[in-house]
Amino acid sequence: MENFDWLDNLFESLSFPTLILAPDMTIFEANHRFLDKYGYSKKEIIGKKCYEIIYQSDEPCRESSCPIPHVLNYKKGTSGLRKTTDLDGAEVYEDRVFSPILNNNGEVAYIMVSLRDVTRTKLLDMELRKTNDFLEGIIFSSASAILVADMKGVILRMNESASKLFGYTNKVAVGKSIAEYLYTPGGARSIMKKLRSPGYGGMGKLHSTEMTIINSSGEEIPVEMTASIIYQDGREVATMGIYNDLRSKIETEKKLKEAERIKLEQSNKMASLGQLAAGVAHEINNPLSGILIDASLILEELDKDSAIKNDIQNIIVDTHRCKEIVKNLLAYSRQTEAKKELFNINDAIEQTFSFIGDHAFLYDITIDKEYCPSMLMCKGDKNQLIQVFTNMIMNAAQAMDLKGNISIRTSRDKPEGKIYIEITDTGCGIAEEDLPHIFDLFFTTKDEGKGTGLGLGTVQGIIEKHGGKIKVKETSPKGTTFLIELPLFKVTDEDTPM
Repeated sequence: MENFDWLDNLFESLSFPTLILAPDMTIFEANHRFLDKYGYSKKEIIGKKCYEIIYQSDEPCRESSCPIPHVLNYKKGTSGLRKTTDLDGAEVYEDRVFSPILNNNGEVAYIMVSLRDVTRTKLLDMELRKTNDFLEGIIFSSASAILVADMKGVILRMNESASKLFGYTNKVAVGKSIAEYLYTPGGARSIMKKLRSPGYGGMGKLHSTEMTIINSSGEEIPVEMTASIIYQDGREVATMGIYNDLRSKIETEKKLKEAERIKLEQSNKMASLGQLAAGVAHEINNPLSGILIDASLILEELDKDSAIKNDIQNIIVDTHRCKEIVKNLLAYSRQTEAKKELFNINDAIEQTFSFIGDHAFLYDITIDKEYCPSMLMCKGDKNQLIQVFTNMIMNAAQAMDLKGNISIRTSRDKPEGKIYIEITDTGCGIAEEDLPHIFDLFFTTKDEGKGTGLGLGTVQGIIEKHGGKIKVKETSPKGTTFLIELPLFKVTDEDTPM
């Protein structure tokens, strides 16, 4: 040791805290930067073991983790990053570099240990890594397909959504020059041309545009795409594309257009049916008037005890009903104005039963009525609503093959201003496939000659003209319940007599 010539000035000029160790880990020398940083004097550390000062431990390091045996065995330097605390107790990261000092025989005479504080660099690296992980997380969890390629078309990044859209796994695609083949011929070149033009979102950017991509199976898929060029020091280094599959959107738009087309056709059909209904109603009205006049004349000529007097009276009543139906049909086709009067819904239902009470189709049917005790005042055309209830009851009876139970229940929701009428039968129910069509004009499930399909369509039209709604509340093989909703009349200043 005495013959070893230390260049003190060179040692002291080192910019990092540095120790000189003997091969047995004894501290031989320390520069002033080490002493100043860690608060030691030379007298305190010279002759101590390195682990006593560097690691503040009474026990030597495990050989597997100690760098000194590596330096002694291989005569090569080594380094390691270690987290520790400074004199103030703050966490610091040190890069500890162990370098051999060889003697003239090529043996390790001493070991130089430099302790470099890399806390700031390490924290920046950790923060950068955290930011990168966060951005990677955003990219890879995105529902949109995201793909990054270099300027030669080599795939650099591809998230899970892109893998599903294009049909390639990361293992197959990343690192391969396949970007050009993900588009229809000329597609990739067209994108780059737009990206380098300021007219599509600015230089290096391509705002949302629709195009076609090709997946691994060769299927062409319409997508909405946005793209950008990634620059580094002003140079183009990569491109990034974000893709959204348009197939479901296109299918939805197609269905909407088809629905609009059907709606328009239905509207035109309804207009034609309205004109047809008006013509038919006018034609029927004349013979009905003749029947009514003839029946009235016959009734006047009959003796009081005539056997057919009651039959003639029924003919007159039914003819009046037919004329009301014609009037309602004309109103439905907008050929007449509906009357406006104030009446109790319960009374209208009772009047309906008084009209149809003697008809044979009700002989084997039980009628249950549950009327709301409160007044259910409605403003509208009472005769039209009687026609509605007549139609609903007749439909219910036919659904039960003229045998079973029909229930009528009325209620109201005063705060909401609603009247509710529920009509329930114990029939066979309505088939699921028929439900969407039951209010269509001319739709009927009855046998040929037993129904026109005008019933529920006319019913719905009358109810909607009164500001109400009708729907199937529930149906099953045990029966069906229709729910009719009408506005509850509220007295306003216009209705208050002066």
